[in-house]
Amino acid sequence: MLRHKGAFASFIIRLAILASALSVAVMIISVGFITGFKYTIREKMFSFMGHVHVVLRDETEKMATAVPVKGDSVLVKNIERIPHVTSVSPFIIKPAIVHTNGEMEALALKGIDSSYHFMQGASLSGSNIDFTDTAYSKQVVLSQTIADRLFAKAGDTVELYFLEGGSMFPRIRKARVAGIFHTGLEEIDKTFALCDIRMLQRINNWMADDISGYQVDLDNDKYSDTVAANIFYNFLPVASPLSSYSMRDIYPNVFDWLEMQNVNVVILLVIMSVVAIINMSAVLLILMVDRARLVGLLKALGLPAGNIRNIFLGIAGIIGLSGVILGNIIGLGICLLQQKTGFIKLSESIYGMSEAAVRIVWWEIVLIDVATLALCILCMWLPALYIRRISPAKVLEFK
Repeated sequence: MLRHKGAFASFIIRLAILASALSVAVMIISVGFITGFKYTIREKMFSFMGHVHVVLRDETEKMATAVPVKGDSVLVKNIERIPHVTSVSPFIIKPAIVHTNGEMEALALKGIDSSYHFMQGASLSGSNIDFTDTAYSKQVVLSQTIADRLFAKAGDTVELYFLEGGSMFPRIRKARVAGIFHTGLEEIDKTFALCDIRMLQRINNWMADDISGYQVDLDNDKYSDTVAANIFYNFLPVASPLSSYSMRDIYPNVFDWLEMQNVNVVILLVIMSVVAIINMSAVLLILMVDRARLVGLLKALGLPAGNIRNIFLGIAGIIGLSGVILGNIIGLGICLLQQKTGFIKLSESIYGMSEAAVRIVWWEIVLIDVATLALCILCMWLPALYIRRISPAKVLEFK
């Protein structure tokens, strides 16, 4: 009988450890995958569009402006001195139609110069634009989405049609496809292509220092709003037609959608925490009932109820610590395996990536571990009330 009770108690403890480990593993995996998803989407957008734009006021929705902005080297140097700014690049965006192989596709040509940092979050087949031509480079970099629709590849020649207001005939330029990029973000891949900024200045009949605005890249996106405000209040005079906008200002829907993923994380963590509390409370209550004779004997010998409670709190701590260690091994193991192999695949057209992205933030892991241990100890207080109800006379009168 004693052997049977010992086996039962051991089984209950192992079951509690396994349940706690699964709760911790699920929380770690969920946080790692959702954080990785948000980080990857944001980085892809930032790598192409930058973190802050300095453009004409109220032109954030249509950056393809017909009115040029004069380049200002003093403004550029002032912005470059702001902490966390890594580069400042001029750009022009102009709508065009690209034609090749009997196919036509509308797009937005983004004119850049040699200071533009090509996308880190994107793949590139072929090469980047060669800016060594003294007039302007007759090269473009298409997205994979547009290239597939045109049946084009690197090295092909395409025709660019620019429609001018008040003109019946478009202006046509021939260009060679230098390379093809792919980000996985539909908002970018189906819309944009890159070209030499001087080509668009020539098409617009602008001067060599006329641009649409500046793209500001940072070393950390969390400073976007701060840098945008710094530029606006410190370096743009009241009479200036320019204003500064962070990507959150320009694409609020995208960032609101990403922030909604935090709600999913919170809901999942709350559910797993409730499950862990119920699990631990039930397990420890079962252990107390199973060890009621022991509790009665200890109370009969004069051991205070608080000391008996501490014994079970110690058991809860051991169960929690063992569950946290095992849960970390399982959760981090799956996260690291996904980082190395990418065995979990996604539909890129829906999620913007071909495989699930994982980003391990260590303070989040530590917070999950500490919270789990705290819950394991705190949830003991509810079943610990059962100790006060155990009467030594009743539990010891039966053998």
